[in-house]
Amino acid sequence: MNEKINAVIIEDEQPARDLLKAYLQPHDEVELVAECENGFDGVKAIAEYHPDLIFLDIQMPKLTGFEMLELLDDYPEIIFTTAYDEFALRAFELNAVDYLMKPFSRKRFDQALEKVFARLKNKSSQSDTVEKLKVQVREESGPQERFFVKTGNRIDVIPVTEIIRIEAQDDYVEFHTTKGRFLKKETMAQMEKQLSPDRFLRVHRSHIIRLDQMEKLEKYGKESYLVILKDGAKVQVSKSRIKNLKEQLGI
Repeated sequence: MNEKINAVIIEDEQPARDLLKAYLQPHDEVELVAECENGFDGVKAIAEYHPDLIFLDIQMPKLTGFEMLELLDDYPEIIFTTAYDEFALRAFELNAVDYLMKPFSRKRFDQALEKVFARLKNKSSQSDTVEKLKVQVREESGPQERFFVKTGNRIDVIPVTEIIRIEAQDDYVEFHTTKGRFLKKETMAQMEKQLSPDRFLRVHRSHIIRLDQMEKLEKYGKESYLVILKDGAKVQVSKSRIKNLKEQLGI
């Protein structure tokens, strides 16, 4: 490598961070610009330093490695580090450079770095994959129990139990929750795939409702319906989706 590459360690255990730093020490071509003990700090460090490479643990408190990736605007090269092999397949599906199973040797670590160096020589291949990776992170996770909304340096955690409805707003979705409203860059189609169909239903191209927040279903006009929610909001039901709603309600 002709230029140094910047790296960030995101790992909640101090001994694991110390081991990674020890293994990095002989590699003058890599400069460690930050180390973080949780995913929230990791998101901030990546936004500040724009590293070429991150060493990312998967199982971390508050925010997992996969959840952290969903908050990124740009993806560096990723080497996952974890003690759990059940995440290996998904890590590679997310185009990770490598996946290091703890405990790993210096030789295995060096092999992972060599893969990074080879990738960075062809950096252009990464640029086309960022949006695809973000979609994969969202969709492959299955029904979510919480969502993360990044606004500047602030990250809001939105449990699905606080969501009342979701509304399309151009290229964003707006969460209407018991704590307020939050905008997230997402499509309604992608959002549908992340919500449990037993708890949420898309009733219009612009609206998803939480079923247990329904107060009543009102008919107006010949074939038009409105859902009245417990917070008083009125949501139009499209003709193509009224059948599904009635089936969910058992009517």
